[in-house]
Amino acid sequence: MVSFCCRRFAFLIIFLFAAQYERVYAGSFHKDVQIHWGDGRGKILDNVGNLLSLSLDKFSGSGFQSHQEFLYGKVEVQMKLVPGNSAGTVTTFYLKSPGTTWDEIDFEFLGNISGHPYTLHTNVYTKGTGDKEQQFHLWFDPTVDFHTYCIIWNPQRVIFTIDGIPIREFKNSEALGVPFPKHQPMRLYASLWEAEHWATRGGLEKTDWSKAPFTAFYRNYNVDACVWSNGKSSCSANSSWFTQVLDFKGKNRVKWAQRKYMVYNYCTDKKRFPQGAPPECS
Repeated sequence: MVSFCCRRFAFLIIFLFAAQYERVYAGSFHKDVQIHWGDGRGKILDNVGNLLSLSLDKFSGSGFQSHQEFLYGKVEVQMKLVPGNSAGTVTTFYLKSPGTTWDEIDFEFLGNISGHPYTLHTNVYTKGTGDKEQQFHLWFDPTVDFHTYCIIWNPQRVIFTIDGIPIREFKNSEALGVPFPKHQPMRLYASLWEAEHWATRGGLEKTDWSKAPFTAFYRNYNVDACVWSNGKSSCSANSSWFTQVLDFKGKNRVKWAQRKYMVYNYCTDKKRFPQGAPPECS
């Protein structure tokens, strides 16, 4: 009898402790996001809300956003990008806070003329300032099939992964005077829009509107994150992503991706930083 009561008491304590924390395991575009612009160009394509498309034509692009805001989390989705001549188009999946001094963590895919690779543009903004760009050409054609793109954001680092392979780690370097996104809750966004003035070869390749509408697909949206509500983040440190670091294998994967597929790294841009690389690059 004592043992049974103790077990009930222990279960109650665990239940009450867990109830303090609210984590999201999203899986339905119907339930977890809203298509907030595009005038019908964004569409949820199935009843369960697993597949969504965004389209762009000469008049407008489209996008969706999560209903909730998060302060730290693991967010991922599978994407299949615009095929063929996608010059001037930008397809995105990112986290962003509101306001003029916003925080932001970006996956942006810059389209190209047929036969040339997409450029994956990653960036981290803190208090409205970015300038932390790294760009990659992928080791696969992202228009042929779906691939999983993931942002892991915890108090010590941001990790970008593709199909489970880490390609970039942005560490918390506040000890060096480098701001880190840790105070502003962010909403999850995705969009397909036109940026022909800069997106492809610095704006040299213009959008071929005869190929419109351009369409990208999203599926298997999933969020395991700390929900921001009533001015605070309900967050459990027991989630593996909350303390996730790159092990030896993960660090080698980052080195592999950057050695073979990186096409721009702000840390090595001597024209932008003639006095030396920013402190977080050391």
